[in-house]
Amino acid sequence: MKTEKYPFNKVAQITLLFWVMKIIATTLGETLGDFIAQTLNLGYLVGIGITYLFFLAALLLQLNAQKYIPAFYWLVIIGTTTFGTEISDFIDRSLHLGYAWGSLMLVALLMLSLYFWYRKYKNLEVYPIFERSKELYFWLAVLFSNSLGTAFGDFLSDNLGFTYLMGAIITGSIIIVVVALHYLTKINHIVLFWIAFIFTRPFGATFGDFLTKPLAKGGLDLGTLNASLVSIGLMIALIILSHQQLRRKEAV
Repeated sequence: MKTEKYPFNKVAQITLLFWVMKIIATTLGETLGDFIAQTLNLGYLVGIGITYLFFLAALLLQLNAQKYIPAFYWLVIIGTTTFGTEISDFIDRSLHLGYAWGSLMLVALLMLSLYFWYRKYKNLEVYPIFERSKELYFWLAVLFSNSLGTAFGDFLSDNLGFTYLMGAIITGSIIIVVVALHYLTKINHIVLFWIAFIFTRPFGATFGDFLTKPLAKGGLDLGTLNASLVSIGLMIALIILSHQQLRRKEAV
């Protein structure tokens, strides 16, 4: 039900375009996060500070908007993926807890955020969202899921020894299975959404590493800057497309 204070939906509809943009945003989050911390040699703590400020600024724009604005929404998604990259790498490389423990910690935080969300609203529906408090639960869960996805993607390559391309294939296969379960079974669609949402992050992360890491490590050695610029260009084009689709929908 719409509220008087927030009469319009605030989030993107879950369509094929949504998933394409989510994957590109996660790839950008990985390459841009690595560009800040590694290529610029600023370190993970400084990277956390920079990406946190970007995430916070984007989130404030999104929260203060009175309706769904694609540019604001996807800026927050990008903010969570870059911030999540720095959080995951900081846990592993600065705190030396490893990606396995980091993944377990982030799973616990994600489950906790979803638990409190469900306890308050009795559902985990991600579309539509009208209330600001529910939107905050949504973004908290998104942040933890994107951080978890980064840690899990790095766990596949660093701990299990898979190449970056193989890691992308594994996580991509999981996403395909989830899509098949959505269409062929009666498994709760919200459960499937969150599984797919989590695994699009390591898919994007491992694909981003595949693009940027040296040839000797199984990557294409395109560099974090070049890969980030390509992803930014794609996101800008798709955000423009989203605005055009939204205008046509509102005109009907």
